Amino acid sequence: MADYRLYCFGESGNAYKAALMLELCRLSWEPVFVDFFKGETRTPEYRASINEMGEAPVLEHGGRRLTQSGVILDYLAEVTSKFGAKSDDERREIWRWILFDNHKLTANLASLRFLIQFAKTGETPVTEFLRSRSTNALKIVDAHLAERHFVLGKRATIADLSMVGYLFYGEELTVPLEPHVHVMKWLDRIRALPGWKHPYELMPRANA
Repeated sequence: MADYRLYCFGESGNAYKAALMLELCRLSWEPVFVDFFKGETRTPEYRASINEMGEAPVLEHGGRRLTQSGVILDYLAEVTSKFGAKSDDERREIWRWILFDNHKLTANLASLRFLIQFAKTGETPVTEFLRSRSTNALKIVDAHLAERHFVLGKRATIADLSMVGYLFYGEELTVPLEPHVHVMKWLDRIRALPGWKHPYELMPRANA
């Protein structure tokens, strides 16, 4: 039996953040498929026994059950001593970018992708707003990476793994990444990390 169990599904960039960390750290883990698109996370059973917030990912390890991708990444960095902070200043900088990601980058990219790719809303004022917000967030990240290999500098941390959560879904995003040259180079560096895999290689898909 694997040491870690991750409740997840392939289409979830937030779950991918945790899955990628588990894979890069060479941990013994197994995905537990969550049928998000058929409403599993919204059932009383899921909320009572897995996650009261009605969300994925959820990580189980050593009798603990952890939710929220940032918390999971922080926990894994602590237990593995990999991709974490080496000082208090780095810890604060990591959380500054994880919070930026959660509120500005992932929040807008994920919502836009869901509406266009899965809810099939077509273009609406809401998707236009989300696309604009996504593009602005990418511009900030691109400028930050202009003189850095990774978010904190020369090495990858959980800040990087959080921020790339949705950026490997390609055309599903409906926001072109190519204009952001430094972001594209950064993604290449993430792909080059030993053990990197695409989200659909790591987790079962609901829409496969």
